[in-house]
Amino acid sequence: MTEKTSKGVAIVTGAGTGIGRAAALALLNDGWRVALAGRRPDPLDAVADESGAGDRAFAVPTDVSSPESVAALFAAVVERFGRVDLLFNNAGVGNPPGPFEDWTPEQWKGVVDINLNGMFYCLQQAFRTMKAQTPKGGRIINNGSISATTPRPNSAAYTSTKHAVQGLTKTAALDGRKWDIAVGQIDVGNALTELAARFQKGVPQANGEIATEPTMDVAVVGQSVLYMANLPLEANVLFHTVMATKMPFVGRG
Repeated sequence: MTEKTSKGVAIVTGAGTGIGRAAALALLNDGWRVALAGRRPDPLDAVADESGAGDRAFAVPTDVSSPESVAALFAAVVERFGRVDLLFNNAGVGNPPGPFEDWTPEQWKGVVDINLNGMFYCLQQAFRTMKAQTPKGGRIINNGSISATTPRPNSAAYTSTKHAVQGLTKTAALDGRKWDIAVGQIDVGNALTELAARFQKGVPQANGEIATEPTMDVAVVGQSVLYMANLPLEANVLFHTVMATKMPFVGRG
């Protein structure tokens, strides 16, 4: 790979697989320096190797549900690269199996701890870092998912946390203005990842039927994140929806 001129410094959470991997590769290929954060070191190292970006890729094993781990992530990135220009706040987990009336409190809290609390801890550290650096400011992109507005059947935990992310995005977008911190959200529908492969086999619909659903290449999401990341701080995409064109979402199906 031809060496790119270095752009800004990004942190991508959940960078080892799926949407996080696609976004990290898009940013690295565009010349960004990228901290790859995730719970498992091996997938992070694999993304760094695949990118061919050399020292611009920095794998940092991180558990976003732990505020201490998140603080250590940001400290390591500032020590390595000097600042943080972009946070792609992406790490998340899916819904517990079965109907919600059968879930344990631990299953519910497990989703909230990563999808909501983890999102907040990363947002908080990004604000602290971006306020203090010179020049100040930066951009935060939260992964909201289409579930931030529209639920699927049997998705109470995932949908609740993603609805809450929308509130975080709106309030942080207001609170970031005086610090030149632009906060937006990307809502993704049916990008083909390991977790979304089930859409091609059939998933429950609102009318109780099981149906296959169209998907799209996850690399398209990476390009959407890159577009948002490269905007000047005077402009912000508050909400960006990218979805498989023919998936059930718009209207009644």
